[in-house]
Amino acid sequence: MPGELAGLTDEAAPDLATQLAVLDELGWSAIELRTVDHVPIAALTDRAFAAVADALAVRGVRTVGVASRIGGWCRPVTGPFADDLAELEVLSRRCAVLGTRYVRIMSYPNDGLPERQWRERAVARVAVLAELAGAAGLVLLHENCAGWVGGDPRRTLDLLGEVASPALKLLFDTGNGVAHGYDGYALLAQVVDHVAHVHVKDATPEGFVPPGEGDARVADCVALLRAEGYRGAWTLEPHLAALPHPAAPALRPEPRPGDGARPTDAAPAGAPGGGPRDAGGVRPADHVGPAGGAVSASGVRRGSGSGSAVEVFVGAGRAMAVLLGGPRSSTS
Repeated sequence: MPGELAGLTDEAAPDLATQLAVLDELGWSAIELRTVDHVPIAALTDRAFAAVADALAVRGVRTVGVASRIGGWCRPVTGPFADDLAELEVLSRRCAVLGTRYVRIMSYPNDGLPERQWRERAVARVAVLAELAGAAGLVLLHENCAGWVGGDPRRTLDLLGEVASPALKLLFDTGNGVAHGYDGYALLAQVVDHVAHVHVKDATPEGFVPPGEGDARVADCVALLRAEGYRGAWTLEPHLAALPHPAAPALRPEPRPGDGARPTDAAPAGAPGGGPRDAGGVRPADHVGPAGGAVSASGVRRGSGSGSAVEVFVGAGRAMAVLLGGPRSSTS
């Protein structure tokens, strides 16, 4: 079946040479870029980015997308929108060089706004971003993670309907439901027609585990996606060894009517955005580090593997390949 296997390989190593070696070990030729040497793709110097693009071209590695910071943990809805506009402007040029149209976004964690204002501001921002992305030939992929939409199918469809742009589609992460306290498969069943890209991870209440070994119903999600015609890439993002997420600000929660604050509204202590910080304003768990560091909003420990980050990532990749039916080259 169509569908290449790719990796967010900054979870295996910060440097690009090792990231590419991991792909070689797995027999894959596709990558999703997020950070190189701990630096987000949009924040790399022009020289550093050119070196990344050249290395990928020489090795024949295809870029399936770029995981941006737009609307994510470090960009609350009260923060300066100029940061996201600037990042998208940089990525519009860099994605053209990389040969990809896909940019991962989220929908802005709250920071004390009433529900109505949070929605209005988040939707308005995504609408502006989608218009700019469409003009640049990009497609924004909203992930079921941080922000106003989170893992809520009604909000997902509300956002898509309000923005109404072919430049806004969905990125479905198989493991985020377990990590953030909702039924991921149930979400997928309601939004599957809009999914253009997939992240693969798995988890139990005790921690993240290799794909197929947890409670996220990864195999069921794969079957549903394929049954509904999904032919895109499958990016491994196991959260088992190293977490290159940037630091998130401490957010002020605003409970949703009737059900209180939910994990994607604000980050509690121990989750991205909460807990003690060092002198630079960064929580220790926000730094890239070994498994066993940060804990998600539902109490799932981010990372439960043993061995080096490379070994853990390769093991998870092999598990994903088995679950999906074997390695695939970048010929889809």
